[in-house]
Amino acid sequence: MARYIASAVAAFAKRMGFTLGPEAFADAWRAQYQPSMERVRSGVRPFVSLDALHRENLEPVLREQGVDPADGPHRYLDELGNAWHSLPPWPDSVEGILRIKRDFIVGPLSNGNTGLLVDMAKGAGLAWDVVLGSDISRAYKPSPMAYLTPAHFLGLEPGEVMLVAAHNADLAAARQTGLATAYIPRPAELGPNQHRNLAPTADWDLLAESITDLADRLAPAPS
Repeated sequence: MARYIASAVAAFAKRMGFTLGPEAFADAWRAQYQPSMERVRSGVRPFVSLDALHRENLEPVLREQGVDPADGPHRYLDELGNAWHSLPPWPDSVEGILRIKRDFIVGPLSNGNTGLLVDMAKGAGLAWDVVLGSDISRAYKPSPMAYLTPAHFLGLEPGEVMLVAAHNADLAAARQTGLATAYIPRPAELGPNQHRNLAPTADWDLLAESITDLADRLAPAPS
């Protein structure tokens, strides 16, 4: 993820004639993710989509780099803000999701808004059965409604839904709302300096090495 966003930042800077450190900029932009959502979770501001937050967060990060966002066409900022719509999939995602959906309903339980998740799925070839973004629940994880609303819309009890994630805190919040949990490691998610979520920190219901491995573990036993 960070590598892709850094490449989008580099393309933006070249187009605008700015000098930016793409990796550092991408990290600084991503660092605004939780604080901006927390202002929504805490009630400081009404719910707005993750697209809106990503776009808003660009401007202070640019200013920190000595770049005035007003120095170039607005559409270039909008294009960079939407770079998250085109994130490439993890190598195991397409096959794993296709295999799991043979027996289960599969969809993202993400802080992303519906349009972002649909665009990402189309570009990456992710064959979700359903896409319910955070703009449906109007809540950001780890708020309980972020986990409970998708189950409600699908007519399922919380215990009939399993969250599959690489983030232990996300799984802990899901478990508190009654969801089942599965952990998959993504040790390279944040680049070579990642120091969190390298291993499970609780007895999650399932542990798998990849989404294809999870598909194997979820597959019905031969009759």
